[in-house]
Amino acid sequence: MKIGLAADHAGYESKKKIREVLEEKGYEVIDYGTDTNDSVDYPDFAKALAKGIQNGEVERGIALCGTGIGISISLNRHKNIRAALCQTEFEARAARQHNNANVLCMGARVLGEGVMFSLIDAYLSTEFEGGRHQRRVEKIEC
Repeated sequence: MKIGLAADHAGYESKKKIREVLEEKGYEVIDYGTDTNDSVDYPDFAKALAKGIQNGEVERGIALCGTGIGISISLNRHKNIRAALCQTEFEARAARQHNNANVLCMGARVLGEGVMFSLIDAYLSTEFEGGRHQRRVEKIEC
């Protein structure tokens, strides 16, 4: 599976660690930035990740900013993107099972590293259930 990563300056250090771990686990990772701790605007990196998903370059994404809120709002403005801001494994699993979320968003200043990796594992190991949930997901698209 190809995974896209995106973060602003607040999520940069966490993104680097996440990339290392994902590559160790055998995932192909495409990094959409940022590549610095310097202040940047999260919508720019959300847009790059969204385009990567839309054009099939990556299957799913992981996005970070300080709280996860800004980048998740930005991602959800893009067609066919279902970004879920999660803080628990239950939310990460449900986002995949029920909402077919294609981006996991997390707050780098909110969550510890261990929690982030447990959310990522839950998100990447869970499949969309379809069925009645598919009908609901279709209603999301405008």
